[in-house]
Amino acid sequence: MRGIQIKQYLDGPEGLQVSELPDPVPNDDQYLIQVHASAANFFDILQVQGRYQTQPPFPWVAGAEFAGTVISAPRNPSQPPKFRPGARVFGAAQGAFATKLCAVEAALLPVPAGWSFQEAAGLFITAPTSYAALVVRANVKRGDHVLVHAAAGGVGLAAVQVAKAFGATVIATASTPRKLEVAKAYGADHVLPYTDADWPAKVKALTPSKRGVDIVYDPVGLVDKSTKCTAWNGRILVVGFAAGNIEKVAMNKVLLKNISLVGIHWGAYSANQRAMIPVVWKEIMQLVAEGKLKGTVYTDDEFVGLERVKDALMALGARGTWGKVVVKIPQDDQSRL
Repeated sequence: MRGIQIKQYLDGPEGLQVSELPDPVPNDDQYLIQVHASAANFFDILQVQGRYQTQPPFPWVAGAEFAGTVISAPRNPSQPPKFRPGARVFGAAQGAFATKLCAVEAALLPVPAGWSFQEAAGLFITAPTSYAALVVRANVKRGDHVLVHAAAGGVGLAAVQVAKAFGATVIATASTPRKLEVAKAYGADHVLPYTDADWPAKVKALTPSKRGVDIVYDPVGLVDKSTKCTAWNGRILVVGFAAGNIEKVAMNKVLLKNISLVGIHWGAYSANQRAMIPVVWKEIMQLVAEGKLKGTVYTDDEFVGLERVKDALMALGARGTWGKVVVKIPQDDQSRL
């Protein structure tokens, strides 16, 4: 197979190279997958730099999120395999920046009907993060006003769509006119640049009687400023810190407005509340089937072939992209193996 193998940590993704590698050999409980598309994530950049919390032993193949077809099913499964050879699947497993990888069944889901591999490759992390945040943790409902920060990002666009599916009014922030345009195209009712110092007042002005928003979805690190435009009994979802700093919050504002600060770490559900995972995915797939949740593949540039992985990650790291940056692995890449 071909893949991007890491033998030592790099300064950045610009140093990534594609190599000819032996085909992976699945364990008895693993599927062998032919990869058709791989999604780029910020943690991929951190991992190749040796800065992520999960660092495999050298050598390892980079990448985590993918979509493809099943080549072979587990040899000695504890129960009949869910997927047969040829099945279209998506999921997450170490080694997604390659033409083949191995994955356990718990890390795989069927590609939704009508979805391309590129669309499905970017679904596994973003959709459940945003759904669990807004529905499970914040109990979004019809009539709520929801503020989504970094709304043109992968989780942001998923959050916009989930909030709209539940009947909420969405106010979206982003950093550039293009990203605001994208957020609007995916259903945001109002868009504002968070580069404008007065955005909290402008958000508040968009709510009934200027009372503020009911829910704030924040993957950036704008909690403290968001308290200025959060309504009484509002919920602020702490999704991440894309701005780079773990901020400190003036807790007097949290107290005076009865604000709930609510954390969401979707990855930790597998260790702490595993039963919630199939529930969330069942409801996500229902939204997909109803046409209320669609793919968010970045289309302002096209990344085709493993050689373009480094370009995709550099574009993502420069924060000029929107949605999910996905690399297509063409079939002629597979046929050379």
